[in-house]
Amino acid sequence: MKLGSGIVVGVIIVLIIAGAAWSASVLRYGLSAHDRPTAVEAFVARRMRYWATPADLRKLRNPVLLTPEILKDSRAHFADHCASCHGNDGKGETEMGQHMYPRAPDMTLSATQSLSDGELFGIIENGIRLTGMPGWGNGTTESARSTWTLVHFVRHLPRITTEEIGEMEKLNPRTPEEYEQMKSDEEFLEGGDTAAVSRQPQTNRHH
Repeated sequence: MKLGSGIVVGVIIVLIIAGAAWSASVLRYGLSAHDRPTAVEAFVARRMRYWATPADLRKLRNPVLLTPEILKDSRAHFADHCASCHGNDGKGETEMGQHMYPRAPDMTLSATQSLSDGELFGIIENGIRLTGMPGWGNGTTESARSTWTLVHFVRHLPRITTEEIGEMEKLNPRTPEEYEQMKSDEEFLEGGDTAAVSRQPQTNRHH
């Protein structure tokens, strides 16, 4: 008993010292989203992801039949609602995704692809606390069906083609300035607005 008690006391002392060191570091350097998550934070984030899915959902298979039309619709939905953080290819290499804490994951890797359909559904529908992942569901049948179609697209991400990404780029959200520039470019190329060239940025002009 004495040996066991000594081990417990030793563990408690180590935890206290580690906690004090962490607190001192926070007080000195603050908490920045630019830092990489520690191993403990990564573990907590994984647990939060697991807990985001109710137990009765985890073993569910996707009830929505995968068809070319479903994949097309889910691809468009992803491009418009998800790509700003996750990227059209799902790798999270976007300005928004890389500045989150933790970073947006590469969903083509096994850490995401190994999740069940139900777990993917729960993450999209309910979000994940203490991360940048919001809950998109609203409890309606329409919301659930939309989320299940996105699960199909997440499964498709490791096999996405450059042609699909090109189509998605046309659907990505744009600022008003980008939209007006794109519209002007299209009109000019179609011969419908010869003045569009005059609205092109002149920053690259050489004198």
